[in-house]
Amino acid sequence: MDKKLFFIGVILAASGFVSPPFALLGGLIYGLTLTHPYHAESKQLSKFLLQASVVGLGFGMNLHEVVHAGRSGFLYTAVSITTVMLLGLGLGYVIRVGNKPSFLIAAGTAICGGSAIAAVGPIADANEEEMAVSLGAVFILNSVALFVFPLLGVALHMSQSQFGLWSALAIHDTSSVVGATARYGAIALAVGTTVKLARALWIVPLSIATAVALKSKARIQWPWFILFFCLAALLNTLLPSLNTGFAALNHLGKIGLTVTLFLIGTSLNKATLKKVGVRPLLQGLTLWIIVGTATLALILMNWIRI
Repeated sequence: MDKKLFFIGVILAASGFVSPPFALLGGLIYGLTLTHPYHAESKQLSKFLLQASVVGLGFGMNLHEVVHAGRSGFLYTAVSITTVMLLGLGLGYVIRVGNKPSFLIAAGTAICGGSAIAAVGPIADANEEEMAVSLGAVFILNSVALFVFPLLGVALHMSQSQFGLWSALAIHDTSSVVGATARYGAIALAVGTTVKLARALWIVPLSIATAVALKSKARIQWPWFILFFCLAALLNTLLPSLNTGFAALNHLGKIGLTVTLFLIGTSLNKATLKKVGVRPLLQGLTLWIIVGTATLALILMNWIRI
């Protein structure tokens, strides 16, 4: 029965009739109430599918807009990543979270959620439980953001550019940034995706810095899919005669993202919630609220903008 419901969920998510937030909600309900028959396989598939979906979304974007958003968001990203990392480590020390989970939660909040944690975790020699705790804490908050941010954006009458920038700076994972901004509008999606991917590139310098500081020889992961996203946007810009085909690839990207969110939702279960505990979740929640509130205020005051 669990297997049948899992495949039904995947099919519904891929049908195009289910929005990303509802796909995530369905996945969460499944993960928290049933036994996942393909937990490991689902985790691997969701990682690949997210990257492929991001590339697909690139076929719906103009390279000029991508470059403009990426260039404008670079300074905000550099400053905010440094600030969030220092603040996160400070909060972890005050709340008395373990050194490695504290570092991983700070990295996940500062850059791009689970992707950053997965990249720097092995370099920091984090064990399986420390990885699970950090990923669980970030994922719980990331799921909340996908539902809450669009509601706040509408309530505050944010423009699409403002909402896209805020989502990219304050939501952890790329998947939820895309899911939230896709609901808000095409411009919000373009800004949010581009700034978030520019932010994800900082995985590399953070990984290198961590390896140098800890004298680690672990392999550094390079986010190659971001290059393919830019190439897709380039093709869409230079070859307007192929717009019909590119539009189909873009649509597949959106469907792939919806399936990804369902798969991510199914990965959260009761055992993960128990592992996370109060302190890491409190660190992540406090850091997230500070980051979300501060970036929102700066954007609404037009101190940072695209």
